[in-house]
Amino acid sequence: MSIGENVQRIRTELPPGVFLVAASKMNGVDAVREAIAAGVDACGENRVQELLEKDALGAYAGVQKHFIGHLQRNKVKSVVGRCDLIQSVDSEELLELIDRRAAALGIRQDILLEVNIGGEAAKSGVAPEALPALLEIAAGKKQLCVRGLMTIPPICTQKDESRRYFSAMYKLFVDISGKKYDNISMDFLSMGMSADYLQAVQEGSNMVRIGTAVFGARNYA
Repeated sequence: MSIGENVQRIRTELPPGVFLVAASKMNGVDAVREAIAAGVDACGENRVQELLEKDALGAYAGVQKHFIGHLQRNKVKSVVGRCDLIQSVDSEELLELIDRRAAALGIRQDILLEVNIGGEAAKSGVAPEALPALLEIAAGKKQLCVRGLMTIPPICTQKDESRRYFSAMYKLFVDISGKKYDNISMDFLSMGMSADYLQAVQEGSNMVRIGTAVFGARNYA
């Protein structure tokens, strides 16, 4: 199937209102443009250099740009103000750097807080029990706005095993939504990728990040 056909199929599977992010890592400008023409809501990049190179060629014209990979401190200046949404903020240090850069640019930067819902040592994201403290810090940063939460659950080998992680994230999302913080609005719960986006949506996700199911398998050679 073509990229356009893949996007159309995914759209028929998603409930209305679910935000579709095409995870375009390792896909060229033409492929990105085809996905946009087919109706994705945003393109998400994992690598800053790839984002900058494609952006310089106008690859993302017509849709939002999201940064969805691990954000290194020395790359903050390259991402703030260039992306509509930074989905992977997980520390006080990143909050401070993003806030400072946004202030220098005279903008407010939208972000999501990434949660390590599986407690994996090798994976980025704030621990669920540390999330309230990070929210309090974020609430005091005037140049950024937390728009919700993001997670990448552990790799699961059994069908529907990921549901318990998605369910736990949704409970966090609902709990935070019921509280009042400055600069924080729980608009998006970003969870679900090519292998599990249907389960994620069924458990409350309203933003999915889909790469392989849109573009086909990546060539890592």
